[in-house]
Amino acid sequence: MKIVADENLAFTEYFFSEFGEIQQAAGRTLTPSDVQDADALLVRSVTHVNQALIQNSQLKFVGSATIGTDHLDIPALEKRQIKWSNAAGCNAQAVAEYVITALLHLNPDLFDQNKKMTLGIIGLGNVGSRLAYMAQLLGWNVIGYDPFVEQHSTQQVELDNLLQTADAISIHVPLTKVGLHPTFHLINASALSMMKPEAILINSARGAVVEEVALIADIQNTQRQVVLDVFEHEPEISEQLLNLISLVTPHIAGYSLEGKARGTQMIYEAFCQTFGFTVDKKFESQLPLCELYFQDENLIQNLQQHLIQIYDISRDDANLRACLKGGKIDQVAFDRLRKNYPLRREWAAHGGPYA
Repeated sequence: MKIVADENLAFTEYFFSEFGEIQQAAGRTLTPSDVQDADALLVRSVTHVNQALIQNSQLKFVGSATIGTDHLDIPALEKRQIKWSNAAGCNAQAVAEYVITALLHLNPDLFDQNKKMTLGIIGLGNVGSRLAYMAQLLGWNVIGYDPFVEQHSTQQVELDNLLQTADAISIHVPLTKVGLHPTFHLINASALSMMKPEAILINSARGAVVEEVALIADIQNTQRQVVLDVFEHEPEISEQLLNLISLVTPHIAGYSLEGKARGTQMIYEAFCQTFGFTVDKKFESQLPLCELYFQDENLIQNLQQHLIQIYDISRDDANLRACLKGGKIDQVAFDRLRKNYPLRREWAAHGGPYA
């Protein structure tokens, strides 16, 4: 069996080496000839698995170790009877921790447990619901908007209400352009005008959910603090946008060691189901131990003392800004940061009861 895998997948050898030859490749530049004689293809969101890529292949399985599926042409896969799987929820904890870290970094007053803050979450799927749970542990008020999900543990409101009320807004939706509730440019000039000028905006979902031109105009007008992990024209980022954003990171919000490993395990399990193999491996056996920072149940106090050791988000911001050249950050520099990213650990690895 031949397996073509994105070179940046975690623990590929551990999960798949027993099944045959693994050919690793750069996911963004995969060609039809790369997959022509492969039985299985393992990808991330940078690979567009479409008709052009798969039409002359003998693929029987495509696994994407990602929560989203907008890079997969599912009708084309199903037409060719190619089984497919993604890894919904694999990095939900990592993204939730990323958002909280960004907010605490931008507004250290939130370490004060008497500080009142309303977090608005757009999208209450795997990531949004996990973020809501974590924010509630911190004592924050949480409101959410999702026309497709009923989340009883979170107060759900209409989008306009959320935009007008929240002190910080975090986006966790897929990128869609059709249907009753498309998310392409969901956050546009009209939406931004409803937000309080001091409200922080965080996008770690898909870049084009936020209209870049409108965002630039809004920041110039309001001096709003914005955190972007994804960008409308990704992987290129303009110098103009970069200079206006409070925190920028190279699409790594979900890049924890646990999240990456969990994603690979999920497509491994789907792969085994497809080909009739026994599932007998767990990613936890491959993880190294790390220093314990959570010694008691006081989450805020533990984070205040150890947040930088757990995840220094300012380092990611500085590393991305250092790639600016010729008025923009280009694909090569952006992809290099992601490929060489030192995977952080989730809070549970440091003793936190938050898995």
